[in-house]
Amino acid sequence: MPVSLVITADDFGIGPDTSRGILDLAARGALTSTVLLVNSPYAGESVAMWRRAGQPIELGWHPCLTLDRPILPPAQIPSLVNAQGGFRTLGQLLKSLALGQVNRSEVQAELRAQLQRYCDLTGQLPANVNAHHHVHIFKRIGESLATVLLDAGAAPFVRRVVEPAATLRRVPGARLKRTLLTHFGRTAARRQAAAGFPGADCVLGITDPPCVHHADFFARWLRTAATLTGTGVVELTCHPGHLDATIEGRDGTFTDGQLHRRQRELDHLRDPRFLEAVHAAGFAPTAAQPRVESPALSRAG
Repeated sequence: MPVSLVITADDFGIGPDTSRGILDLAARGALTSTVLLVNSPYAGESVAMWRRAGQPIELGWHPCLTLDRPILPPAQIPSLVNAQGGFRTLGQLLKSLALGQVNRSEVQAELRAQLQRYCDLTGQLPANVNAHHHVHIFKRIGESLATVLLDAGAAPFVRRVVEPAATLRRVPGARLKRTLLTHFGRTAARRQAAAGFPGADCVLGITDPPCVHHADFFARWLRTAATLTGTGVVELTCHPGHLDATIEGRDGTFTDGQLHRRQRELDHLRDPRFLEAVHAAGFAPTAAQPRVESPALSRAG
């Protein structure tokens, strides 16, 4: 039997050309889900594009604590922002977490505000959730996210950042980063499951920009993961988009490879050989599957 493959494009709403690229791929059937950065200045415009396109793809939520400005006034969440009132960088946030300087109540307050913004924009609770830069794998943030979702009566599919040993060994690119993410992700996945959130058995696709330029990029991931076909659900994460000048200086630059990586991933995904590789590896594309009813469980935090 084919194994379900959730193909999730992260960062919908980060910029208009990125969002347009994701919608182009959705129209081709190359994606099954995407997640919205509600604190981006382009979030509202991107949701309007999604509606005009006929809502061709499942639109989830991409909680963010490392890009742009928060939804709440910075004075209400001082442990999360820099002197200019924007979110700190990923490195700065990780340092603050390690030193115990991130206030749990502030994390919950900002995530609650972001979830409300998501509901205001889309008119629904999210079916698919994963945090920008995977920060939900860290205990204080992950537990806060679980509390906010459960309080809202939501039980979405939440990304489990756990990569199989086979792909860690055989697929090159950012192996140290992927190993560390999996180390923290395994514990986070157990917390997510205990809180009642569904998710994939493993995630594929995390890498660095140079590897994306390999002509066989996605097909190599899929071939290597074909040995995992005894598992129930696999998630392939991707970051496609048309070249987007609005991201310059916000989430990469024209010189570090991040912006061109999105265009390259879009090219791979719209190539007919991508879906051929999906099926050849024994996968069946599917949307993320939230729980139908909210779990009557104790809070994760």
